[in-house]
Amino acid sequence: MTWIFLPLIIALGLSLAMAGAWAIARRPGQSGWTDAIWSFATGGAGVVAALWPLGTVPDLRQGLVAALAGLWGGRLGWHIAQRTLAHSDDDPRYAALRAQWGDRFDRRLFRFLQAQAVAGWVLAMAVLLAAHNPAPLMVWSDGVGAALAVLALAGEALADWQLRAYRRNPAHAGGICDTGLWSLSRHPNYFFEWLGWLALAVIAIGPAGAFAPSWLALAGPAMIYWLLVHVSGIPPLEAHMLRSRGEAYRAVQRRIRAFWPIPL
Repeated sequence: MTWIFLPLIIALGLSLAMAGAWAIARRPGQSGWTDAIWSFATGGAGVVAALWPLGTVPDLRQGLVAALAGLWGGRLGWHIAQRTLAHSDDDPRYAALRAQWGDRFDRRLFRFLQAQAVAGWVLAMAVLLAAHNPAPLMVWSDGVGAALAVLALAGEALADWQLRAYRRNPAHAGGICDTGLWSLSRHPNYFFEWLGWLALAVIAIGPAGAFAPSWLALAGPAMIYWLLVHVSGIPPLEAHMLRSRGEAYRAVQRRIRAFWPIPL
């Protein structure tokens, strides 16, 4: 399978996966599964993109990148699936879209989730470029990228755990988590998500950046930043928090940065 057909097959697989997510999410109370399915599908696409030989025998770099993509997709997908199983209502973001779109919800949701398939494809292509970088095996950029990716996975898992622990405490009912990593950023999980894709771009570009197509891997962290900070991440989530927490959340906004974990 060539460099042309493999991306096409991955695109088709992601499109079908998100069509399945649409069939589930159009029913009230099931929208949380869309993000879980997207995470598993994108992670799986990344593993395939990394390990597919493309005319060569899979090497250590391909194995490393496949492991990072699989760990990312599996951890995030499992976390979202557990959260979805624990709640019978819609994710607040999708609930807002259901109310906003009204009778057009099914049609617009299908297009929305196909756009997510496109986003997953961009990320899978970043994985492809990282795994098939023709630079000599296991140079310093592989180590730096792997270290950043492990930090990102650990940081995102820790942020999720801290938020879950906060919410499980009855004394915090109706409160806003602002401890641990959440005291540095209002969305530390989003920051570490972005860092993980930056790590793969480091591996893709390599020590000298001599493989010109590898620079396209920067589309991964750039797109994730744009989506999380300006489109489907922070804006709808913070709108929900302002509706439900009001002035208390505005106070948090004034003293904690939205994305970068840097004290004000």
